[in-house]
Amino acid sequence: MRGHDIMKTTAQWIEETGYKVIYGDTDSTFVWLDGPYDDNDATNIGKQLEEQINHKWNQLIKNEFDLECALEIEFETHFKRFLMPTIRGSKLGSKKRYAGLKSTPNGDELIFKGLETVRSDWTPLAKSLQTILYTMIFSDEDASAFLRQFVIDTRSGKHDDQLIYRKRLRRPLKSYVKNVPPHVKAARMADEINQSQGKQLRYQNKGHISYIITTNGPEAVEHRSSPIDYNHYIEKQIRPIAEGILPFIGVSYDEVVNSQLSLL
Repeated sequence: MRGHDIMKTTAQWIEETGYKVIYGDTDSTFVWLDGPYDDNDATNIGKQLEEQINHKWNQLIKNEFDLECALEIEFETHFKRFLMPTIRGSKLGSKKRYAGLKSTPNGDELIFKGLETVRSDWTPLAKSLQTILYTMIFSDEDASAFLRQFVIDTRSGKHDDQLIYRKRLRRPLKSYVKNVPPHVKAARMADEINQSQGKQLRYQNKGHISYIITTNGPEAVEHRSSPIDYNHYIEKQIRPIAEGILPFIGVSYDEVVNSQLSLL
């Protein structure tokens, strides 16, 4: 409650200076300058807000509690372009999930927080697609043609090297009883094959497994014998990534992709 009160008060002070707070949590506040500011201008404003807010907290803590203030806010980053997915059914930002483009001495850098590029349960295919789509949209490029071709290329096998899931087995295989996730199924099948071939069992006691979703379910990379289930990757990896960003530019996934694929 105290942390919430601190951030709420901080946001109020920032908005009193004429800028809009678009998101805040226990340790960060996002401010929209809403003007034609370059990176240098934005940095200067950020530093000014930092100084003003810290001064106000020092005064408040001293006046109300006669204590030295240990609170300090620090200007961290200016995003040239920024996108924060909203909570479903709300206009509020989704907690700690965003993408932003910032300038660095080595050029523009994409920053992801809480999105698929930084999560271990998504394939390299999904991470690559998300990075490219955000880069194109932040650069005001039309991503429709690229996305259509990406789906076609995936279905034709051109991205097979990016379809591998890599998951950690957190418990011994035999301990998975009621809930058996795909990576466990792949591990069990792999060790059954290893046993039948007189090889060492690799997945009985934790570790990592790399697997692919096939038309016969998940199979370890080293023992895959079935065709790749491309529909799985298109619906479970490509579609969610695209649907997470296309609505922000007024485009739907089905309009971009399905209308074209129906002609093939």
